[in-house]
Amino acid sequence: MTVVIFYIFAAVLLAAAFGVIASKNPVHAALYLVLSFFTGAVLWMLIKAEFLAVSLIVIYVGAVMVLFLFVVMMLDVNFEELRKGFWRYVPVAGTVAVIMAVEMVLVLTHQAAQIEGAVLVEPAPGYNNAKALGQLIYTHYFLPFQLAAALLLVGMIAAIALTLRKRKNTKYINPADQIKVKRNDRLKIVSVPTEARATIEPPKAADGEQQA
Repeated sequence: MTVVIFYIFAAVLLAAAFGVIASKNPVHAALYLVLSFFTGAVLWMLIKAEFLAVSLIVIYVGAVMVLFLFVVMMLDVNFEELRKGFWRYVPVAGTVAVIMAVEMVLVLTHQAAQIEGAVLVEPAPGYNNAKALGQLIYTHYFLPFQLAAALLLVGMIAAIALTLRKRKNTKYINPADQIKVKRNDRLKIVSVPTEARATIEPPKAADGEQQA
């Protein structure tokens, strides 16, 4: 039954991945990508990697794709203009795809992958893959983990520096001045004298009406 579930979700994953690159509407492409993330998470669950599966859904589906959809739907991007010259890159993309397919076939047909009766080892009772992953990251792979964190930090700082623009009409706020503000600097009590309420006098009758 596990093999059947694997092939079903693997087929759905391939169809969703093809829909990402074949959809003309960027919103539809993003939804196909969300579907591919969910099916990929199911495949992670099948190999007992629950932490990676949950991380894939929470981080990519819950954060990255929501941000992507927000940007696509809020900004008026002319995608027809961006698609111009698409077919010029098809030969390069096809070459890269063929190379990747050949590499995957070589990996799958390698002698190390042809182990008869290879099955997933059932974890021991009380086994926590998140704990095991954390122990590997902070012991054996500590240096690559720190290098990846530094690389992401540099990329974040570079993105902020490249998009930071100072405009003359923009009002900038100094956080130090905000911290120094006291109550009397922001709140001013003004005593306003009360005004007498205007009275409405009844209309005076005309002379003919008084004589009558």
